Amino acid sequence: MQAIQLTAPSLTAFRPTELPQPQAGRGEVLLRLRAATLNFLDVAIATGNFAGAAFPLIPVADGAGEVAALGDGVSGLAVGDRVIPHFMPRWQGGAITPHNVGAMRGVTLPGSLAEYVVVPAASLVALPAHLDFVQGAALPIAATTAWNAVRSAPVRPGSVVLLLGTGGVSLFALQFAKASGATVILASSSDEKLERARRLGADHLINYRATPAWDGEVLKLTGGRGADLVVETVGGATIVRSLNAAAVGGTVFTVGFVGGTAASIDLLPVIVKALRIVGNNTGCVADLAQAAQAIAAHGIVPVIDRVFSIDDTAEAYAELAAGGRHFGKLAIAH
Repeated sequence: MQAIQLTAPSLTAFRPTELPQPQAGRGEVLLRLRAATLNFLDVAIATGNFAGAAFPLIPVADGAGEVAALGDGVSGLAVGDRVIPHFMPRWQGGAITPHNVGAMRGVTLPGSLAEYVVVPAASLVALPAHLDFVQGAALPIAATTAWNAVRSAPVRPGSVVLLLGTGGVSLFALQFAKASGATVILASSSDEKLERARRLGADHLINYRATPAWDGEVLKLTGGRGADLVVETVGGATIVRSLNAAAVGGTVFTVGFVGGTAASIDLLPVIVKALRIVGNNTGCVADLAQAAQAIAAHGIVPVIDRVFSIDDTAEAYAELAAGGRHFGKLAIAH
């Protein structure tokens, strides 16, 4: 089969290759992959900033495809079914454990830049009928993370949700929050992106380059109350303002590290406001299934900024690594 290998931790180390086609064992499914989407995780691996990867590897955690063959003992699936493989196939449900997250597609397991891949049948989720393969490939990490973010606080009509940036997680969170009846405040450095976010349903928009003290603007927009949920997708560069922008009793859901992982914070606001700071490592197969069900129920369509050919994998990675240019997800089509 044809595949792309990442031979070293470098954005110039992608190589097309021919590999033996894998065979599904007991409890496994052979997938014919049709599309993949990129996450910052993939860039971190390709630049040597994520531990655990062994090179060469077939990169990209997220993908979608169709069932090509069933291993022994597999039921409930048929050849031709359109499905999404979970990023961490061992984590079927329940609490996070080192074992659950110890195997990751595109890191320690073959990823999505190959014609075929074998995965446990229990790690597959049905692709919502209204989505194509490229759109479905956006779900495993971004939609699951956004789903868990919106579920981490009692988001309902009257709630205020603050989102940072216009990457995949933020835009899925926008769509899930609006489906829950919440008011959404979204911050970006681009007026053009802000206008696109408005068309997706964002209620209040902040250009954080024009308004560096955007946490104060959040408090102003909410009459001093702040946001019930802050989805913190940036990291060390913004966490202090996110804590300030959160309402009393609010939740700061931390998932991103594009702005660094180190920060110095004053604990007094956390204590006085009784804030919940929730870390997240995507979620389990059951979380992905619930996110997919919500997407199907509400007719949500993932936002895809650009689709690259698999022959242009290096260009796709370079675009994501450049930062700040895309709106939604970058995809790679087989």
